[in-house]
Amino acid sequence: MASHRRPKQPSRTRVTVLTTAAAAAVALSANAANAAPSEKLSKDEVKAKVDKLYEQAEQATEKYNGAKEKQEKLQKEISTIQDNVARGQGDLNKLRDGLGSMASAQYRSGGIDPSIQLFLSSNPDDYLDKASTLDQLSSQQVEALKKIQDKQRELAQERAEATDKLKDLASTRTELGKKKKEVQGKLAEAQRLLNTLTAKEKAALAAEQSRASRSSTERVDLGNDTSASGRAAAAFSAAQAQIGKPYVYGATGPSSFDCSGLTSYAYAQAGVSIPRTSQAQAGIGTRLSMSQLQVGDLVFFYGDLHHVGLYAGNGQVLHAPHTGAVVRYEAIGNMPFQFGVRV
Repeated sequence: MASHRRPKQPSRTRVTVLTTAAAAAVALSANAANAAPSEKLSKDEVKAKVDKLYEQAEQATEKYNGAKEKQEKLQKEISTIQDNVARGQGDLNKLRDGLGSMASAQYRSGGIDPSIQLFLSSNPDDYLDKASTLDQLSSQQVEALKKIQDKQRELAQERAEATDKLKDLASTRTELGKKKKEVQGKLAEAQRLLNTLTAKEKAALAAEQSRASRSSTERVDLGNDTSASGRAAAAFSAAQAQIGKPYVYGATGPSSFDCSGLTSYAYAQAGVSIPRTSQAQAGIGTRLSMSQLQVGDLVFFYGDLHHVGLYAGNGQVLHAPHTGAVVRYEAIGNMPFQFGVRV
C-alpha cells in the first residue's frame, strides 16, 4: 500500500521573506513605470518660475493685508458699540432706580387720591406745585426710558451685525492663510530648484539680478527729477532711510516691510495717512502717466495693482520687492507699470 505524505509546507519565515521581496519588486517596477524622466530646468526657466511664485505670494499678501485691516476696523466698531451699550444700560438702570423710588414713595403715601390730598393739605398751593413737578418728572423719565430702551435695541442689533461680520472676516482670513501656505510651499519648491543649479549658473543668475536692480545701498542720482512736493519729498526721504531692511509679508515697519507697508509708513512719517493696501492706495490722489511722475509719487504695477513703490527719479522706483529681498532701488521697467498717483 502506497503511503501518502503531505507535501512539506514552507516555513512561515520563508513565506514572509518571499512575500516581502515580491512586494518590493512589484513596487519598484511600478515606480519605474510611472516615474517621469528627470528634467533639469535651465537657469532662465528657474528664474521665471521663482518670479511667478514671488508675484503670487505678493498677491496673497495684499489680500491678507486688506482682510486684516477690515478686521481691525470692525473690532474697533464692535468695541465702540459695546461701550455705547454699557453706557445705555447704566442710564437705563438709573432711570429704573428713579422710577422705583417714586413708586415706593407713592406706595408709602397710601396712594391717596390727589383730590383728597388737596382737600386735606394744610397748604394747597404747595401741594399743587409738588404734584405738578412729580407728574412732570415722571413723564420725562418714562420718555427717557423709552428712548434708552429703543437705543439699547438698536445697539444690540448693531453689535450682533458686527459680530456676524467679524465671524465672516475670520473665515476669510483663515482661507487666505491657507492660500498663503500654499504659495509658501511653491516658494520652497522653487528654492529647491534654485539649489539644483550649478555654481556657475547661480553666479550668472546673481549677475543678472545685480544688473537689473541697483545695489540696495546705492543712492539714486535724481538729476533733474527734483520737483516734488514737500510731503512727497519727506515721504521719499523716510523710505530711503529704510533701504536694506527685509521684506516681510504683512509688515509695516520699522524693522521690516511689505510693499504697501513701506509706502504707508513713509507717508505717515511725512504726516499723511494713506490706506494700507496697494489697491486702496491706487484710488487716492491724482492719477499720473509715467512721463508725469515726480519723486515721491506712488507707482503701481501689475494688472491687479498688487505692487506699489515710490518713484525715485530717473526711471527708478524705491520699493520692498518680495520675499527674500530687501528695500531697494530698482528700474521701473523691470515690472509692468500701470500708473502713478500723486498723494
